[in-house]
Amino acid sequence: MKVVVGISGGVDSSVAALLLLEQGHAVEALFMKNWDEPAEGDGCLWEADVEDAMQVCERLGIPLNTVDLTRDYWHGVFATFLDEYRAGRTPNPDILCNQEIKFRAFAEKAGERGAACIATGHYARTDAGGPGPRRLLKGADPDKDQSYFLCRLDQAQLDRALFPVGGLRKPEVRAIAAKAGFVTHDKKDSTGICFIGERPFREFLGRYLPVQRGEIRALDGRVIGAHEGAHFYTIGQRQGLGIGGVAGAKDAPWYIVAKDAAANTLTVAQGTEHELLYSRGLRAHSPHWISGAAPREPFRCFAKTRYRQPDQPCRIESLEDDSLAVVFDQPQRAVTPGQYIVFYAGDECLGSAIIESSTR
Repeated sequence: MKVVVGISGGVDSSVAALLLLEQGHAVEALFMKNWDEPAEGDGCLWEADVEDAMQVCERLGIPLNTVDLTRDYWHGVFATFLDEYRAGRTPNPDILCNQEIKFRAFAEKAGERGAACIATGHYARTDAGGPGPRRLLKGADPDKDQSYFLCRLDQAQLDRALFPVGGLRKPEVRAIAAKAGFVTHDKKDSTGICFIGERPFREFLGRYLPVQRGEIRALDGRVIGAHEGAHFYTIGQRQGLGIGGVAGAKDAPWYIVAKDAAANTLTVAQGTEHELLYSRGLRAHSPHWISGAAPREPFRCFAKTRYRQPDQPCRIESLEDDSLAVVFDQPQRAVTPGQYIVFYAGDECLGSAIIESSTR
């Protein structure tokens, strides 16, 4: 079977390509160029990555080509990313990137090259056993599981997707890469915004969104500081508030507990465990079920409202306007509008919805 690997210049996609060759597939590699603006002082990061990808592919003896998806990325991911921040929400571009770029635009390019499937270096698995729909499962490495970021994929996308490293742990992947002599074997994992990388976030976002100074208020309404635009901040944030000594306040860190994008104000409170940082439930819109069919509701499952959060038991009910009401067994910290709530049943990722508001 012909498989096109989305090779990133990292260790995971390098090993994915190697494993597919060992399984007897006809393998080609495509490097996705999705962002070409230089990072400050770093040059074009994608150029360094493609050099590493070339060395890996030369060692494997497989062809490597580059596909330019910068226009798709801008219109399909980054424009939405900016719109969400303008509206005062905190989006997750990595999830949208998987849905719209890696498993749609990239998959189409791979199909044009005659590929039956695409493969990536994601730490996730699929289960095609039985006559039912294909299931998306957590990766075998609990520290690297990336099923959270794949929560918007559908059956057609999963049918054409392979995750060769999903059954391995990260140290095993690095050991395979070292044995194969890959230059990527000890390369640092990528961080930051998908395809854009790790940058001073507020400075980067400030290139596209205007600075709009506004008030930081305590719970009693007092103005105790100023900010550069409510859209730059998120619920639960502590860093970068610049609040000095406040008369009558204890010596404890301040956290954002509410933001009003229309009024351009932030509300803060002191204490890591302040009650206003916690929500017992939430409302979410645009539910997506990986099986293609919503489960009978109300139903119980597990969920997480951010990556790396332990699975949290909850109850889900449908609302009339294609929204979901989710009630957690235990209050959850820093539930953030614009982020995704992702649902699980054991190792199976059931689907997701976009957080609209929280219930305290």
